[in-house]
Amino acid sequence: MEIWINPACSKCRSALTLLDAEGAEYTVRRYLEDVPDEDEIRAVLDRLGLEPWDITRTQEAAAGELGLEEWPRDASARDRWIAALAGHPKLIQRPIITADDGTALVARSEDAVREALSHSRR
Repeated sequence: MEIWINPACSKCRSALTLLDAEGAEYTVRRYLEDVPDEDEIRAVLDRLGLEPWDITRTQEAAAGELGLEEWPRDASARDRWIAALAGHPKLIQRPIITADDGTALVARSEDAVREALSHSRR
């Protein structure tokens, strides 16, 4: 499995601690340095079953600068949201775990990390 993290994020550090405690095999992607492109974001959204606005950190300064609160949240604006996430990766909710079975989760809780583990152990 792969986990997208920001090392400064306490929820990311907690997720890593739990993965290590469970002996999970995973790859870390520091997505602020190794920024996902638009196609990667689309693929993760498909795996998550979510839309780009669902994984956008709207309280970040960049969200305010872009005026995201005013953007439509529909199919016509989907590509615009994805471009914003690729251009401003700090806007991406974290951590995101992509499991070996093709699923993905926004793993902000211990339960979500455990669910990702169960998907990777199937």
